[in-house]
Amino acid sequence: MQSKKNFFSGKLDLESYFLLIKPDNNIYYDNIKKRIIYGEIEKLITLGLRNLEISWSNNKNWLDFVYKIKLNFPTINLGSASIINQKSIDDSLSIGLKYSMMKFWDKDLFNYAKAKKHLLIPGIKNLKDLKEAIKLNCKIIKIYPIQSKDTSIDLSHYKNIYFIAAGGLSINDLKHYKSVGYKTIVIGDKGFRDNKLDPSIYRLLTEKLNQNR
Repeated sequence: MQSKKNFFSGKLDLESYFLLIKPDNNIYYDNIKKRIIYGEIEKLITLGLRNLEISWSNNKNWLDFVYKIKLNFPTINLGSASIINQKSIDDSLSIGLKYSMMKFWDKDLFNYAKAKKHLLIPGIKNLKDLKEAIKLNCKIIKIYPIQSKDTSIDLSHYKNIYFIAAGGLSINDLKHYKSVGYKTIVIGDKGFRDNKLDPSIYRLLTEKLNQNR
């Protein structure tokens, strides 16, 4: 488990973020739409995208969809999102995903994943749940939804915790949340909606790639 945490934290450099893709259920049955999404993902990874998560779906075709991404793009830090039950953990483990993110805090689900040696990152917005997660040795925590965060949560009091901001954020929010103590952010609907990716993500990845050449 510690090696998974180290690998995960190593992917969170100064300019990294998580792109969350929430496919419509009809995508799993539409080969043309699937090819389009795979093509978009390939472009992003070629440009330097590091962290990608796919929203879990209780759909037998979800496994094939995500496993194909894992096979075709082995360098990406690939995980599952919107984890709500043990089946979603088991599905993620069955295809060898590196991590998963919960929508909200669920102590029993966290312990289940821990017993399975799977890195599960909780979604937390209040101080009570934050303290409970830390007592269970949770070192990576998503604050979600960020707009509803308990004002009593002061990130500066938790120097050994990696905090991730999520909920309604875009690529343009990355710099701000980095500056106030978050390690990174999750970009969801504002990065991928109606099976289309935000052009700003392409532009920033391209700029970074050109700077590194």
